[in-house]
Amino acid sequence: MATGTACRLFESNFKQIFMMETENPAAVRRQVSFCEAVHDQSIIVEGVKAKKVLHPDDFFVAWGEKYIPVIVDPVWDSIKSIRPHIVIDAIIAKKNLGTNLSEAPLVIGFGPGFEAGKDVHMVMETNRGHNLGRVILNGLPEPNTGVPGNINGYTSQRVIRASCPGIFKSVLPIGSIVKKDDVIGYIDDKPVTTMIDGVIRGQIRNGAKVKEKLKIGDIDPRGNTKYCTTISEKARAIGGSVLEAILRKYNQ
Repeated sequence: MATGTACRLFESNFKQIFMMETENPAAVRRQVSFCEAVHDQSIIVEGVKAKKVLHPDDFFVAWGEKYIPVIVDPVWDSIKSIRPHIVIDAIIAKKNLGTNLSEAPLVIGFGPGFEAGKDVHMVMETNRGHNLGRVILNGLPEPNTGVPGNINGYTSQRVIRASCPGIFKSVLPIGSIVKKDDVIGYIDDKPVTTMIDGVIRGQIRNGAKVKEKLKIGDIDPRGNTKYCTTISEKARAIGGSVLEAILRKYNQ
């Protein structure tokens, strides 16, 4: 969601964007997640480049060279020195981890855990369905259902979760076509299998330490390998809603 939003804003000529990440981000849809720059130093998603930087002063170099800087800053210290016009909490933690109205003139939160007008100025609806992408100016978004979005009739079946703690070892890369019950990797010596046919659209990094029930893979039943390297319709919609929210604030 964060990367889709950053790309949408960047392509709309909001070039002075920076992204803050944890020390060891564990994205599943790695080929379309700017957080992978923390591990690999840089990544390009749909023509937009992001690179890891070490200090907020490096943001200005990044902006001059037209890429998005990604900094390891889990406590958001960069905000104190940069003082941005807009702060977007796209963590999707299903709860507010500390984001508040004082962080910028416009503070936006994604999904459950935020109340517009109290925690943030605006909330983006992230639940798939009729209200996806709605800009909420007052009140709460839809509550967390705990059920992944429906794709071709599949919800929880398409998400692969760790059945136990351990080290994930991949045997099939993102983009692989799989059948139900195929082994895509192991957690220590326990096999990780698929529940449906499709394509591996996302998978946690090989060698990652995982906790029980952590999401470690995503099987797309549509079977289109191009979807592995492109921003989802959900992320693209929410990115457009953020653009709307910014224009509501600053284009009056």
